[in-house]
Amino acid sequence: MKRLLLGIAAVVGLVLASSQAWAADKLLNASYDVGRELFADINKAFIAEHPGVTVDQSHAGTSAQARAIAEGLGADVVTFNQVTDVDFLVKKGLISADWQKDFPDNASPFYSLPSFLVRAGNPKHIKDWNDLVRDDVQVIFPNPKTSGNARYTYLAATAYAKEAFKGDDAKVKEFITKLFNNVPIFDTGGRAATTTFVQREIGDVLITFESETRGIRKEYGDDKFEQVTPSVSLLAEFPVAIVDKVADEHGSRDLAKTYLDFLYTPDGQEIAAGNGLRVRDTTVAAKHKADFPDVRLLTVEEVFGGWDKVQKEHFAAGGQLDQVYGSR
Repeated sequence: MKRLLLGIAAVVGLVLASSQAWAADKLLNASYDVGRELFADINKAFIAEHPGVTVDQSHAGTSAQARAIAEGLGADVVTFNQVTDVDFLVKKGLISADWQKDFPDNASPFYSLPSFLVRAGNPKHIKDWNDLVRDDVQVIFPNPKTSGNARYTYLAATAYAKEAFKGDDAKVKEFITKLFNNVPIFDTGGRAATTTFVQREIGDVLITFESETRGIRKEYGDDKFEQVTPSVSLLAEFPVAIVDKVADEHGSRDLAKTYLDFLYTPDGQEIAAGNGLRVRDTTVAAKHKADFPDVRLLTVEEVFGGWDKVQKEHFAAGGQLDQVYGSR
């Protein structure tokens, strides 16, 4: 119910944002689909430090968000979960090409990884990626065409398969095709996929960011769901950027930078860690170390040669994602 109400609040906030005159003390943050609770907490703390400021939110799959901004959604800042969606806006002339130099850690204040959520007792005994292609397992994750969350799932599963099959491309493709065949419903975003798994009770395992699995377990209880961390996963960075063209039009650039800087402060990092994200601040990370299982994290750079190559080989029209996704 809390997640549904936050979704409604986000829509109301977006409507208000489009109907009011923009000012230097007002921001619209276009963010990823499962970031509602995080930014509800972030915005509350930020506004407490900056009375009189208004921060409105828009949440959806980040690929959908990027297209909406290109088509006129007046977001002053983006807090995405995929570099390629920020780069899409760079190519549209909305964000500067050197955006990753504007903030520390390549403009990624926190990170996560694709992880699993299973029903209490783990009745299908799901432990790792290879269990997800069994005939008796239904897997839930959103549409990688619209969701950065799901693209990380696709890439993490592919990285696992590349190791398991020693780079045999045919076997990797067969593995990913089996995984996709086990998904009964492809929702447009991560939160809709969570609803399918948690409320509609469809599927045996949900694949989503670790932060989301932690949030669901915390909200519904260990008697309903269990987290499963696979043997290997993919580093999922959460890039942030000022939408330069929009911020300049709104006169909100200074506030936009202050807002994104807040994500790196001890207070911002503490809020992120409390919402299940792995953080950059070493003191805050050490405080929460027991909350995050050890996992071998691969990177897009080391497995796939970087985001530019991923975009061309996997996510471009006719690429490897299209080949396994087909006409679903």
